[in-house]
Amino acid sequence: MKTLFHGIDPFRLLGFLLFVLPFLALLGLGMVWLWQQGYLLFWGVVMLVCTGLGYGLQQLLVRRDHKLLAEAMTEPNPEWPLSADEAWDRVQSLAHDCEPADWPLEKGDWILALGRCALETVARCYHPQVDRPLLELTMPHTLLVIERASRDLRHDVMENIPFSNQLRIGTLFRMQRWKDSAEQVFDVYRAGRMIVNPVDALLGEAWRHLRERSYSQARDELHRWFLRTYIRKVGYYAIDLYSGRLVLTDDEPMTSRTARSTADMHRMDETADTEKGEEEPLRILVLGRSNAGKSSLINALFGKLTTAADVLPDSTEMLKPFTLARAGLTQGLVFDSPGCDSEYFDSKKLHDAARDADLILWVSPANRPDRQIERGCLDSLRVFFSTQTTRRPPPLLVVASQVDRLRPAGNWNPPYDLAHPQNTKAANISAAVKAIASDLAVPIDHVIPVCLMENHVYNVDDTLWAAILNHQEEALRTRFLRCLDEKKKTENWVLLRRQMINAGRLIKKIPETLKKRMHD
Repeated sequence: MKTLFHGIDPFRLLGFLLFVLPFLALLGLGMVWLWQQGYLLFWGVVMLVCTGLGYGLQQLLVRRDHKLLAEAMTEPNPEWPLSADEAWDRVQSLAHDCEPADWPLEKGDWILALGRCALETVARCYHPQVDRPLLELTMPHTLLVIERASRDLRHDVMENIPFSNQLRIGTLFRMQRWKDSAEQVFDVYRAGRMIVNPVDALLGEAWRHLRERSYSQARDELHRWFLRTYIRKVGYYAIDLYSGRLVLTDDEPMTSRTARSTADMHRMDETADTEKGEEEPLRILVLGRSNAGKSSLINALFGKLTTAADVLPDSTEMLKPFTLARAGLTQGLVFDSPGCDSEYFDSKKLHDAARDADLILWVSPANRPDRQIERGCLDSLRVFFSTQTTRRPPPLLVVASQVDRLRPAGNWNPPYDLAHPQNTKAANISAAVKAIASDLAVPIDHVIPVCLMENHVYNVDDTLWAAILNHQEEALRTRFLRCLDEKKKTENWVLLRRQMINAGRLIKKIPETLKKRMHD
């Protein structure tokens, strides 16, 4: 049977007309009655007032929905390395420039095209010299990006779009076809209405325009949010992939203990429990010049050590580990080191240790103005960290030790108000802190003055400890990326071993399969 209006069943159309005809007749007769009674103008004014109030309410709802959708927006991951910042800025720019008119949802090809556009945006940041950067992806990682982005987008759609769990995709296509056909019929009705009753037609057109504008704004806002959320989800996991954060296996926690920390703990105590399943400790590296008070700082700050803390600072062992145990801080390992001006100091080993550090404490004596060696060592570390694109540099705190030796040397009566010095000692400590911050190129609030004199420890348990706790979250992000690199290295070997074993089993079965086929 032939159909009308691009696929509409004529019997369904007739049934619809029979259903709405009484209501249309009632509307027409009601308009005639209002005109006869002289109430038509009053009715028009009431309709315009109600329409204006409804439009205003719709605008408020659009703003409220815009705020709610903005709160549901995907945010960048603070655990990403520095190389991800530019990629995320490009993803944000792509999402901002995306318009609903360019990506109609009723066309099914938008999801692949827009997802590919987001992937290419990220890929070009990491492979700018490659003509087709998407080809640098492996198949399992590509599938994992799609899986993660689809999972998050499904959750956001279910939580933020009304009736999304009931509205079928086929219904959207049918609604679009009915909408196009209904608009053709409605245009004929509007033309006839303009001839019969021009005043009523003008009022109706004004009301329809305001109504459609308010609803179209809400619809476009939801459509725009959906497209931008999709771009950000795909871009988010693409950055995870290209920055090295996306791993294929989820069998162990990301921060499980690494082989290096296990070896360090075993080196400290051969009887220590070093099972791999435990959490990776924070690795805190204590650096500075000779006789600056590095070992004394470890004693003053952490207290509970599994080995003696009064170790010679210039021993032949580059790094001496100690276990850290203090409430409020994640379990950790503290590494004492030779002075940067010592004959035992090795810059290459320092870089290796700094790469595996989650927090660095630099001890600088406040009574030593010659800090050129310290600045050179710190600048070398900064250059090294700038080359580690898959990592974030660990937070650095400078401990200004030996403040009790500043002039007047015999005067030591803490506490001292460094913000508003009341005496010469406080003024000299404040000046030393500013000088150290300037000489070592660190923020002044990252320099903490302390006294490590026996039985006269000052400013360690309060100011320095608070500074370490304030930077613990940043240190944990550094630890995450460090563990991630270790996990990916292990994962590659585990997957290769598994793939080789499975391939060998498959090859072994080939002769048996061929023999069965020959017999069949």
